Amino acid sequence: MFEKILIANRGEIALRIQRACREMGIKTVAVYSEADRDAKYVKLADESVCIGPAPSAQSYLHVPSIIAAAEVTDAAAIHPGYGFLSENADFAERVESSGFTFIGPRPDNIRLMGDKVAAKQAMIDAKVPCVPGSDGALADDPQEILKTARAIGYPVIIKAAGGGGGRGMRVVHTEAALLNAVTMTKTEAGAAFGNPMVYMEKFLETPRHIEIQILADEHGNAVHLGERDCSMQRRHQKVLEEAPAPGLDPKLRDKIGERCAEACRKIGYRGAGTFEFLYENGEFYFIEMNTRVQVEHPVTELITGIDIVQTQIRVAAGEKLPFQQKDIRFRGHAVECRINAEHPTTFVPSPGKLTNYHAAGGPGIRVDSHVYHGYYVPPHYDSMIGKLIAYGDTRDQAIARMRGALMEMVVEGIQSNIPLHQELMNDAAFIAGGTSIHYLEHKLAGEKG
Repeated sequence: MFEKILIANRGEIALRIQRACREMGIKTVAVYSEADRDAKYVKLADESVCIGPAPSAQSYLHVPSIIAAAEVTDAAAIHPGYGFLSENADFAERVESSGFTFIGPRPDNIRLMGDKVAAKQAMIDAKVPCVPGSDGALADDPQEILKTARAIGYPVIIKAAGGGGGRGMRVVHTEAALLNAVTMTKTEAGAAFGNPMVYMEKFLETPRHIEIQILADEHGNAVHLGERDCSMQRRHQKVLEEAPAPGLDPKLRDKIGERCAEACRKIGYRGAGTFEFLYENGEFYFIEMNTRVQVEHPVTELITGIDIVQTQIRVAAGEKLPFQQKDIRFRGHAVECRINAEHPTTFVPSPGKLTNYHAAGGPGIRVDSHVYHGYYVPPHYDSMIGKLIAYGDTRDQAIARMRGALMEMVVEGIQSNIPLHQELMNDAAFIAGGTSIHYLEHKLAGEKG
């Protein structure tokens, strides 16, 4: 096992990884920008290294500084968390070539899944169901593009092969608008991702977003940890997540979960990963794979009793998975609310000093957060300041506990989206379960659906 791990991230995930390491008897190195000098995880780490000024391009995304910090502290491995460099194959390669272990998949797996066209082909080969669409990237021939769209059927969605995070997408409802949409998406993709390739898929009207958590080791073992429903989204960004997905047949979950695990065995995957699907009319359609730990991993940990971050570390160290599929049991229900420093209705970020902060507690409540009373939320990074998670024997109990926790949680001095979460916990459609990915957008716009 590693003696010391450098955590190449910030915020709540840096503290989460640090806690996992402490429990395992592993020393930690925190890297931080000048804006995060007073962060809790920096103070709690065994060692800490400032890697640059506040802008992430000069600190958390600056590979030479991170590698240098690992070298001067004699770290054995680097955990990238999520975001920043976590799905950067070049970074993973640089970590390994510099003599450290990258706590995540091999660079070739990250590269494969980062290219949406190649990833889709790999899933088709592994018999994982995919959204009907083009065979690979769209050709330059306008007639071929029109022919592909007719075969799929409108509406279609044009997606950047190297895109992600809800960027590089355009929905097309008519043939007249198609060619212009393809040209515009190619231009945007080239500018944003350095890869102008785009592909086409059927646009599903009212799907849910359901994802499957997997864990795999380098000895050919892979398991799934069930599903999460992440359909409550705004602008393709998740607002709250829950596990298991309401109303989903466990047999269907097991079937799709095993296909995901088999796909991991087929491509030689190592570490934690998440297969993201659109789910409509009883059918799963693969959209992408995230080759890292997810923001919403706690809901899966609570219903399985498995520590995903510790398992990431163990398999990176060469250990076998300590469990088989038959050992995994799903118990109860968990809901996670992302607590953001932003206005609850305009969603404008709200950096500043926390003049009063109190974390919720009580039975079944977990708070993953790096903030504290007097903490200054910097304006340079993602607005999430923590995750509030409620667990119960049933979904109703989990929601009831979340309602109570949201009432207890105090975040003052800045704006937060707690009022939005309070509204959602009392929303009839959410309580019923099974809302589509468009539900929250329609609700915020004052529409039905």
